Amino acid sequence: METTTLQAEVRATRGKGPARRLRAEGKIPGVFYGPGVPPTPLTLSPKEVTQALRGERGRNVVFKLSVDGKDHLAMAKDVTTDPVTHELLHIDLYRILEDKVLEVHVPLHATGRSVGVVQGGVLNITRRTLPLRTTPANIPVSIDVDVTHLDLKDTISVEDLEFPQGVECLLRPKLTLAIVLEPRKATAADEEEAAAAAEAAAPAAEGAAPAADADKADS
Repeated sequence: METTTLQAEVRATRGKGPARRLRAEGKIPGVFYGPGVPPTPLTLSPKEVTQALRGERGRNVVFKLSVDGKDHLAMAKDVTTDPVTHELLHIDLYRILEDKVLEVHVPLHATGRSVGVVQGGVLNITRRTLPLRTTPANIPVSIDVDVTHLDLKDTISVEDLEFPQGVECLLRPKLTLAIVLEPRKATAADEEEAAAAAEAAAPAAEGAAPAADADKADS
């Protein structure tokens, strides 16, 4: 199983004041909890955490958390960032077990250019992530689906996807995830609106010519 090592120290103090001082020192507060682990305040490196969360696995990265000489498997449960600078302010790490099933959200990626899009249609993806149930070792980076064969009005549902062994999707099998919509046809109302706009623009264009001539005369 792929993991990212993360060093942490047990934090003796709590509260907003100590947390601010900790950030001023270039570190961030965190909490580690989960099965068999009481809530434990931690001190962590924001650089290490941020770099891991920005990797290809995002929030689904599995940490090998080293605390007081002991290693635990953990994942990000809650992340707090500054609304302006987007700097990491706090992280909750939840202990996971290698043989226990958990729920995660994994990105859905459409690949290829569909036949319907080539004909002028629009590919509409209804969900960008999929809720999955699996063990930590089987968490996929993403679920990719080839949409090349989709014609106008064709769809892809959950049941059409291929999931890795040991991975279960929590959505209804018949739920539509992608559809190629037909090009929008101009209605009579659209044509009338366009004609009215053209008529309104015509007098303005005609009135602009004398002004241009007056400018030439002044020059």
